[in-house]
Parts: sequence; C-alpha cells; structure tokens
Amino acid sequence: MAHGVFRDIAEKRSLDVEIDSAGTSAHHSGEAPDPRATETLAQKNIDISDLRARPFTPDDFDEFDHIFVMDDSNFHDVTALARSTADRDKVKLFLNEAYPEENRNVPDPYYGGISGFENVYEMVISASTRLAEKLK
Repeated sequence: MAHGVFRDIAEKRSLDVEIDSAGTSAHHSGEAPDPRATETLAQKNIDISDLRARPFTPDDFDEFDHIFVMDDSNFHDVTALARSTADRDKVKLFLNEAYPEENRNVPDPYYGGISGFENVYEMVISASTRLAEKLK
C-alpha cells in the first residue's frame, strides 16, 4: 500500500524518484497485493494492480538511497542484510516521516477486516505526504 500511495503522490507532484517495494521473505514472491489493499486504494483512485511481491536483497542497498520499512521486525530483517554502516544508515521506519523519532510501526492488516487496511492507508498517506515534501 505504501508503494502505491507514495507513487501516486510522487507522480502528482512530478517528483523524479524511483519507487520499489519488497518483502522480508520470499513467501509471496510474484503475488499481487492483497485484494483488500487493492480495493482500499482503488476507492482512492490509486491502482496497485501492477505490483508484485519480491524479496528484499542486499543489492537493494546499491540500488536505492533510502530504504523505508514498516515495522521493527522489518527493520531488524533488513539491517541484518546490511554489508556496511552506510547500508544500515539507509534503513528507516516509514512512519518516522510523519512522526519523527516516535518509531511507530505500521500494523499488518492481513488478519483484520477492511477497516485495518483503511487504517494503514491513513498512516501511509500521512508519511508519504511528508516524505514528498522533503524530497521537493
């Protein structure tokens, strides 16, 4: 969801950024987003039907200047793959963009109802908006 929301904001603001998303396991590789995420964002005119899951790899540290993670578990998993302090310093909790230094986690809405996806949308729209403002 964060990928789709930030991509939408970046396109509307004509930001020259490359956006990608990855998971911390290969369990869902190649799969489309959860239908509830797709539905939630479609209601906001954001299309994520083209996205497919892939695992995060150490090569991502070379490819990207900033690596945002959704929660403490992701932070641990991604920083464990860091090959250097420079790699590790690229990794940040995404919600710190909206709530600096609070180290808030984006909850996984998978086991909840559609309201959990709406809640996550509200979190990622806030962080995405702040990030876009920073990158102007």
